[in-house]
Amino acid sequence: MMRRRINLPLDGRGPLRVMYLVTSMPVGGAETLLVNLIRRMDRHRFAPELCCMKELGPLGEEMQQEVPTFHNMLSGKYDLRVVPRLTELFAMREIDAVVTVGAGDKMFWGRLCAWLAGVPVVASAIHSTGWPDSINWLNRRLTSITDRFIGVAAPHGKHLVEVEGFPQQKVTVIPNGIDTDRFVANPQTRERIRGEWGVSEDTAVCGIVAALRPEKDHALFLKAAARVIQQSPKSHFVIVGDGPERTGIESLRDELGLQDHVTMTGSRSDIPELLSAMDCFALTSKNEASPVSILEAMSTQLPVVAPRVGSIPDAVDDGVNGLLVTASNLEETAQAMATLMQDAGKRAEMGKAAREKVLRYGSLDAMVSGYQDLISGVYRQKVQAALHAARQPASNPVLVPQRTDAKAS
Repeated sequence: MMRRRINLPLDGRGPLRVMYLVTSMPVGGAETLLVNLIRRMDRHRFAPELCCMKELGPLGEEMQQEVPTFHNMLSGKYDLRVVPRLTELFAMREIDAVVTVGAGDKMFWGRLCAWLAGVPVVASAIHSTGWPDSINWLNRRLTSITDRFIGVAAPHGKHLVEVEGFPQQKVTVIPNGIDTDRFVANPQTRERIRGEWGVSEDTAVCGIVAALRPEKDHALFLKAAARVIQQSPKSHFVIVGDGPERTGIESLRDELGLQDHVTMTGSRSDIPELLSAMDCFALTSKNEASPVSILEAMSTQLPVVAPRVGSIPDAVDDGVNGLLVTASNLEETAQAMATLMQDAGKRAEMGKAAREKVLRYGSLDAMVSGYQDLISGVYRQKVQAALHAARQPASNPVLVPQRTDAKAS
């Protein structure tokens, strides 16, 4: 194990180096959230970096132009070579804080290697309400070396304590936030994008923006779309995103005879423009904590169909700015989608209420401040504890390595 560092007080050093650790960076809600967070961090106080355990993904390639970015750390779930790779990376980059984003293997390896490298601050931001893989017991074993677990809404924080069993004093809630100036209805781009999709202005369009992963349950979205089309043949549906389930989703679309009714855009970076071209939004996830895509859609004045899971009911007021349904319930989901797609007046009324709600509910600035305060606060506590243990005054930092430059991929 590498020797731990004694840290410089915040007043006597440069920006804190913060490494965000993810699996990859496809176009998805959590990934977009991370991009916004990294871009908004105060560069006088923080120097953010990004590490993808696997491939970069479209958003990772985009961030590669803005911050030090690393990838291909893990070739498989049980690739033990990840330990020296990550540990050496954290040490070489002299990282002050590691924040893992999401559960699974990156949460385990990221925290373990941060501890081995002597990183002062170790935190995990968790965006779901369940463990998606079998490594959960190992992740729980690392609770003692984790400074904070970050929930994305009050009910989610409660879940982390009462269901996942994390110590209450280690759980911090930082609500998701979006850029409401960017996610705004745009009539000019609406016409252009709908032209790309080959749909007229009088065709109702319902969309979903989510990485093509099993937990997002795009199959439910397609099956509900098939039912809506039986009632409203002119309806059109759009799936924005990419991922490991793409082949299966395309096959199901074709099996249901929806080739002319469903557009699959793949990975796109112009999400605000795509949302502006839709008339309503649906999310069919099996579980969620506080999905960013819903906030983005609401900000763009789209009424939402979503399951009653996680913190979604905090954002979506049933019958006011959207319709809530039972998770994985095909009949309820199809009926809610049909209700919105068949009533332009209801869509306009709910869309206006959705925009008003998200302006109150999801502030990007508040989210960024929450992360900055958490990281600097824990770092300050660690410095004070180290200096107290060494019985040295706070003005005399010791054993701090010289900053070195390392090449990012």
